[in-house]
Amino acid sequence: MRKHRTYATLIYRLKKYVAYITLHRPDFDNSINQQLAAELAEVCQDINFRDDIRAVVISGAGDRAFSSGTSPELEAQPPPQVAASVASLYPPVIAAINGDALGQGLELALGCDIRISAETAHFGLPQVAQGLIPMDGGSQRLPRLIGQARALELLLTAKTIDAREALDLGLVDKVVPQDRLRPEVEALATRLAAKSPIALRYAKEAVIKGMDLTLDQGLRLEADLYFLLHTTRDRSEGVRAFLEKRQARFKGK
Repeated sequence: MRKHRTYATLIYRLKKYVAYITLHRPDFDNSINQQLAAELAEVCQDINFRDDIRAVVISGAGDRAFSSGTSPELEAQPPPQVAASVASLYPPVIAAINGDALGQGLELALGCDIRISAETAHFGLPQVAQGLIPMDGGSQRLPRLIGQARALELLLTAKTIDAREALDLGLVDKVVPQDRLRPEVEALATRLAAKSPIALRYAKEAVIKGMDLTLDQGLRLEADLYFLLHTTRDRSEGVRAFLEKRQARFKGK
């Protein structure tokens, strides 16, 4: 496992095939500034070049905020984008939403694949109330996730909702007590990391790219990826493990 440098606005660590990224600006509710965006982009690039990472977890420091959005000092200039960096990751990405996810902080969470929230968290896109609109994918990813009508209501009213309402809307996948968030997310990440990393990547690719294709095109993409998996050693190992009734030992090859 290669060494990696330390960061001023992030904590980046690896544990048993899982990369943990913590937004670390607790005095500013983990708001997003230029340095955080640049450091997150570098970390995401590092992850995509590695073969020892099978799942990614993104969270915020403390228990008050996942991210409160764009840092106030950037109000007079175009804010940096972060959701695209996260959405470009090959492994599945879990957002461990430890606190409020507002504005660009929610847009960052929308760039993840699975969202698990503490029951104390709140969610919202307040940009319209500030004379702006979301600029980090919120207006595009939110309706794809919860539907056009519900997304428009949240975006146009700029209202904030709690974790239970977010769960009802399908904005998050699960809500747990604050003290259960970390073990819940770590257990899920461990389950993902036990799978074939190639199969995980192709499954994610099939779903995400398929959203922008016709059904016939999506089915062809699925079939192509399925047949590609038959050429991997992981596929052979999966078959052997099933026949031998044991846990598969995938190598990502």
